Amino acid sequence: MTRPENEGKAGAPADAPAADAPVADARAKNWADRYAPPWALPYLRLARADRPIGFYLLALPCFWSVGLAGIHTGVAYPDPVLLLLFAIGAVVMRGAGCTYNDIVDRDIDAKVARTRSRPLPSGQVSLKSAIAFMLALCLVGLGVLLSLNSFSIWAGFAVIPIVALYPFMKRISHWPQAVLGLAFNWGAMGWAAVTGRLDWAPVVLYVGAVAWTVGYDTIYAHQDREDDALIGMKSTALRFGADTTYWLSGFYAVTIAAMGLAGWLAGGGPLFFTGLALAYGQLLWQIATLDIDDADNCLARFKSNRDFGLIVFFAILADMTVASSL
Repeated sequence: MTRPENEGKAGAPADAPAADAPVADARAKNWADRYAPPWALPYLRLARADRPIGFYLLALPCFWSVGLAGIHTGVAYPDPVLLLLFAIGAVVMRGAGCTYNDIVDRDIDAKVARTRSRPLPSGQVSLKSAIAFMLALCLVGLGVLLSLNSFSIWAGFAVIPIVALYPFMKRISHWPQAVLGLAFNWGAMGWAAVTGRLDWAPVVLYVGAVAWTVGYDTIYAHQDREDDALIGMKSTALRFGADTTYWLSGFYAVTIAAMGLAGWLAGGGPLFFTGLALAYGQLLWQIATLDIDDADNCLARFKSNRDFGLIVFFAILADMTVASSL
């Protein structure tokens, strides 16, 4: 645990990782570490650009919802401009959210082995620079939001209190993963960007996506389980403990049931449900092969949720194409 007397002149621990060392849970030789100029690298790390899995986990629920709205309205493929806007929004708002979390958690991150190499606790970025960077990303995100219809704009603003609350939940509750799910899957309301309203299909999809996030982020949290217990932080990983696989089975079952109901409400056909069955197989593989005491195993299972999300999205695309030709 880091103590004040061990801090360096820049406010970072004296034994903090070197500025050119990759962040602990980033892939070795990732694109940011290989190609980014030295002045930009700390900010790309702050935005988690060196770890793109978060982009997929944030963007895919948006894509699912837009796709299901397309099935409902009978089009052959999702609006590519709308998907591009959601992709840009996912990149910048994920970066802004991660920066906000790191600002709030900078003292905690300095005490956790996996996170102490991040730009703020390691001293690579100052607090003022991090705040300015976060605000710049938020402005880009605001531009994306204002390009949508009025219903979507108001829905976008509605998630701000949940996002603001999330970093503090680990201090008071064993369920920060649930709050993360509420914030991270707001894009499941992307249906409104197509139709100008909300229906039951996107609401049910949102429920399923939240359950999915509780599952995969519990797996992720097992990497920090021991450090969190030492410094008094809470998580579903600590709450579930040795019973994690049973809890995951329940949450992932809710995920598939809710997604199936959302697809049925939207008018999904056999290709969608076939893809959803394949996606469920991917979730079952996560549960069957998970080792909560192996950090590398947990990280790999967590990252594999990109594959789950892509299977669902391609199933929606295939269903849209076939349904529109009938």
